[in-house]
Amino acid sequence: MVKKSPNVKIVMDEVEMGRALKRIAHQIIEANKGVDDIILVGVIQRGVPIAKRLAEIITAQEKNTVPVGSLDVSLYRDDLTEKGSYIEVKKSDIPFKVDGKVVVLVDDVIYAGRTARAALDGLKDYGRAAKVQLAALIDRGHRELPIHPDFTGKVIPTSKKEEVKVEIMEIDGIDRVVIK
Repeated sequence: MVKKSPNVKIVMDEVEMGRALKRIAHQIIEANKGVDDIILVGVIQRGVPIAKRLAEIITAQEKNTVPVGSLDVSLYRDDLTEKGSYIEVKKSDIPFKVDGKVVVLVDDVIYAGRTARAALDGLKDYGRAAKVQLAALIDRGHRELPIHPDFTGKVIPTSKKEEVKVEIMEIDGIDRVVIK
C-alpha cells in the first residue's frame, strides 16, 4: 500500500492509468482506421514507457506490431538559454523511416505545449511524416501555444502553482498520477 503524503493528491491510480492507456490506444486505432502506417514516438523521459505500453495494447488488439521510437527534445526547446547547464541530453532512437507515416508523439503531461512544439521540431530531423498526432496521458491546461492533444487519458484542471507528476512503474516503481 502506498503511503499518502499530506501534500500529495493521487488523481489517477494504476487501474485508472491502465484504463486510460487502453482508451488512448483504442482512439488511435479508430482515428486512423487501423494501424498500418502508425509509428509511436515517446518523448524522453516518461513518454517512452507510455508509448511502449500503448504499442503493446495496440499489438494485442490489432495483431499488428506498431514500431516505437524515442525522441529527446532537450536541444529543441525554446527555453534552452534559461535551462542552460541543467539540460541533460539523451540519445533519441527512431530506427525506422518516418517519411509518409502517421507519427503519434506520446508524452506524459501536456501543459504549456512547448515540449510538444520541441518534439515537432525534433521529429522533422527524421523525415517528413504524412501526419503527426499527439497523445498525452494527462492534459493539465494552461497552454501557451496553440497545441492540443489528439488523444488524452484524463484532463486535470490545475493551478499553475501545482505540479502534476506521472509516476511510471518502469522508472519510478509505481503507476500513478499525483498533484503536489
